[in-house]
Amino acid sequence: MSERYTEDETVNAVARLTRAQLHTFIELEIVSPIQTAQGFVYRQVDLVRLELLCELSEDFELEDDALGIMISLIDQLHSVRGDLRTVLTAIEAEPKDVRARIGAALRGARPGS
Repeated sequence: MSERYTEDETVNAVARLTRAQLHTFIELEIVSPIQTAQGFVYRQVDLVRLELLCELSEDFELEDDALGIMISLIDQLHSVRGDLRTVLTAIEAEPKDVRARIGAALRGARPGS
């Protein structure tokens, strides 16, 4: 089972995070903790996301709306990378002649090819 962190543990674990920031990130729905009977709990991935949010807001002085857009784009990029991995795995499982045809088709689809 994955490790879960309470709000106090999360604020302590993420060096630049304040409790007010954490609540703002939750209200903006750019962090989604798990609701339990004892309150919100956070996963390791949430802590990493909070580190990034603190860095973007402080170092790059991004406003709340810009943070939401940036995180949405990062989430989309991660999703596309996962989809691409799935496609590549499926292609690798195909016979050599099929892989060759796919490769040729991809080379022909590139602009300037």
